[in-house]
Amino acid sequence: MDDDGRGSGPRPDGDTGAQDDPADEDGPRPLPYEGVWRFTAPAVDASVPEARHAVRDLLYRQGVPLSDDLVQGLLLIVSELVTNAVRHAAVLSPMLGVEVAVGAEWVRVSVEDEHPYRPTALETDHGRTGGRGLLLVREIAREAGGTCDVHHTASGGKVIWAGLPFKDARIR
Repeated sequence: MDDDGRGSGPRPDGDTGAQDDPADEDGPRPLPYEGVWRFTAPAVDASVPEARHAVRDLLYRQGVPLSDDLVQGLLLIVSELVTNAVRHAAVLSPMLGVEVAVGAEWVRVSVEDEHPYRPTALETDHGRTGGRGLLLVREIAREAGGTCDVHHTASGGKVIWAGLPFKDARIR
């Protein structure tokens, strides 16, 4: 059964639980921090810290209940994905899209560009000084109990995303 990221866990302070009212024909109302936010940025180096700060500020402004460790991991993922788009896709994609989607118990960040190449996570090669960003993203997501993937877009580009649960998988 698909619950759109909702779970039976505790609700934020001040929530009366009214969204579970059976009289509400539209189903449960989203929690105050749930939503999808998208912004675009030029595919230039300065966009890396700008995207990281924008995502951090959004998470705090919306009151998303994430641990500090999870926020730091998520921001590292954003940095890696935007860096990869700037370094490898800018020639065909002068703009990139960053999206943050927050459900009741999960958060997903994605970066979209118009370059058709679909990267793969490289294994450690000590002779190289780069090329392990997607491997790092995959490992951060895995350790947090989440996942990441790459998909082609209808326009021929790609979107790379990572989704993480609010609760650390190692605690379960």
